[in-house]
Amino acid sequence: MTSALPPLPAGPGPADSVLDLAPVVPVVVLDDAADAVPLARALVAGGLPAIEVTLRTPAALDAIRAIAEGVPEAVVGAGTVITPDQVAEAVAAGARFLVSPGWTDGLLAAMRASGVPFLPGVSTTSEVVALLERGVREMKFFPAEAAGGTAYLRSLAGPLPQARFCPTGGIGPHSAPAYLALPNVGCVGGSWMLPKEAVAAGDWQRVEALARAAAELGGSGTAR
Repeated sequence: MTSALPPLPAGPGPADSVLDLAPVVPVVVLDDAADAVPLARALVAGGLPAIEVTLRTPAALDAIRAIAEGVPEAVVGAGTVITPDQVAEAVAAGARFLVSPGWTDGLLAAMRASGVPFLPGVSTTSEVVALLERGVREMKFFPAEAAGGTAYLRSLAGPLPQARFCPTGGIGPHSAPAYLALPNVGCVGGSWMLPKEAVAAGDWQRVEALARAAAELGGSGTAR
């Protein structure tokens, strides 16, 4: 599988992988698609261009569509993808990458056929080996903290150095640097830069400031 991104029209520039766009991928849950564009603009301004909008709410697909159309410098993706139908719907809405909490052969086939980069979720060594066997080297590690955290991923780096991960689940600004220091971690996913009260109040300046601080966890304020 190739994980090369389509050429980006502006902002971070072409990249070989979603994992290399920025040290942190914001995990976004939106109840109102009207918040999508200002939220995405704040995240991009803070140095986080890769944005995962989770398919957990009825507004998710409209939010993806709004970001794709209104914030071209963002690289919007769909998260919590668990069915082939969701793959098709997300890509049709403008998603440029896909993230799943787990995988089956049917879901994997749909994501592979979508033509966009994808990160299937794993939490065990056997799942990692099964994906490597199928030619997939980039994965989501979920739920990161509950599944063993940095100690688990560090243990995988020796026997499975070809696998790269985006750990997500329970990660915050204090634990993220330890993950980012691991050789097999490209980025982390999290939502700490999106406090519910800030989103509800439309406090996009606060979101931008928190995004900038998150981007700097990788050693720079822009893509890695």
